[in-house]
Amino acid sequence: MIHPAATLLLALGLIATAPVRAAHPSLALSACELEDPLGVLSVAAECGTLPVPENPADPRGRWIRVRLARIPAINRRKRSDPLFVLAGGPGMAAMLFYPSVAPPFARIHRDRDIILLDQRGTGDSNPLDCALEDDELNRGAVADVVAEASACLSGLKPKADVRFYTTSVAVGDLDTVRTRLGYERINLYGVSYGTRVAQQYARRFPQQVRTMILDGVVPPQLALGPQVAINAQHALMRILARCAAEVRCHSRFEDPLATYRELRATLRTHSIPVTLADPTSGERTRIDFGEYQLATVLRLSTYTAEQAALLPLMLDRARHSGDLQPLAAQFMLESRSVSHAIAYGMHNSVVCSEDVPFYPASMARSQIEDTYPGTLQVDALRSICAIWPRGPVDSDLHAPLHTDVPVLLLSGSDDPITPPADAERARGGFAHSVHVLLRGFGHGQLTAPCIDQVMARFLAAGKVEGLDVACTKADVPMPFFTSLGAPAP
Repeated sequence: MIHPAATLLLALGLIATAPVRAAHPSLALSACELEDPLGVLSVAAECGTLPVPENPADPRGRWIRVRLARIPAINRRKRSDPLFVLAGGPGMAAMLFYPSVAPPFARIHRDRDIILLDQRGTGDSNPLDCALEDDELNRGAVADVVAEASACLSGLKPKADVRFYTTSVAVGDLDTVRTRLGYERINLYGVSYGTRVAQQYARRFPQQVRTMILDGVVPPQLALGPQVAINAQHALMRILARCAAEVRCHSRFEDPLATYRELRATLRTHSIPVTLADPTSGERTRIDFGEYQLATVLRLSTYTAEQAALLPLMLDRARHSGDLQPLAAQFMLESRSVSHAIAYGMHNSVVCSEDVPFYPASMARSQIEDTYPGTLQVDALRSICAIWPRGPVDSDLHAPLHTDVPVLLLSGSDDPITPPADAERARGGFAHSVHVLLRGFGHGQLTAPCIDQVMARFLAAGKVEGLDVACTKADVPMPFFTSLGAPAP
């Protein structure tokens, strides 16, 4: 999927590993610790690197190293089929993603190895990084974004041929890792863009896939971009309508939809200077908070029910009390978090090869303009992709996937990126599937209560027939905050 940070896009700088040549790749694993982006959570693992040709069709050319980790199963009589966890983005590294979401996989980890592969171009796999500084994060002009993309591309050229970091190339790395680790069949968990990788791997290597869990589903037929802003607007409307329908939330905020519209109308005419303590350093700082900053907060805050729970309160304080500090602090925190997690060069290599070239000739531009994200993302991506080289794309990448592999699909009703209808579209080609829809939840269902049980049952059975998902009916999103102290009871 296109990550929300695509609206922020590229900047100066790069980090890339040096090319390595190896005639006989091996997978020697050694003890390591995986850490989450904040360095708070860690997971013990076995790590290694696999040399692969950057261009699979030219093994005499540059070689790169892809980084992987195995978290060995606890049970000594473990099952022979591991679970490969595929991160989203595109541009997020699996070894960075997993430590922050490890608990929901604990039941699975008892009996199965967990395998993490930093997809080429991310993490420690020859990352196509382009650092985003605060001044770049605070801008929302297409010209600025394209200039940063051009500078990033120039910086990456000595270290990488950015054409060879697409999904179609990456699934070959994934199967090489499977082979080198000695697994005959594997299970796949993919979230967001990772669902595209999982489905394409199942298309290329159908005999090697035992089951798939697709969380926040990108159907193969979909070229992400034109519909993203519309989906985001619909999700925001549902969240604010849910607040208005709840007694406590309505009593505190009355009409949060009207508040949002009034605040957005004000910020469309002019930005408002906000002075606040930097949420990272604590230093006093000033930021001009305008329509672009509001759109970024709305977009990233609707990703999870926990963040969405704060939205009515933040909007109310900004509109009726003139206090934009909570929104400004949220903008700074979320923008920085995303910029550190995503390898934007890899993101561009995927999107410019797999999505933008497949945009329809005519789009509902007026409908997109009416949304709070507006046309910035679509316009910026089209401009970036005019200069970004395209890479190999399988001719059937956007064809419906027809498979007999058992598939568990997970969706949130308020997902701003991959709504439940996308999962249903993908599901049309699955002979054996079940779709779990969580009301009031956003993008990615790992942290929802009892989803860990459902996933563990599914993998244990290896089939969807008779799968007990009843516990998900009791899952409810976090209540809306009516004060900065705590959510309503």
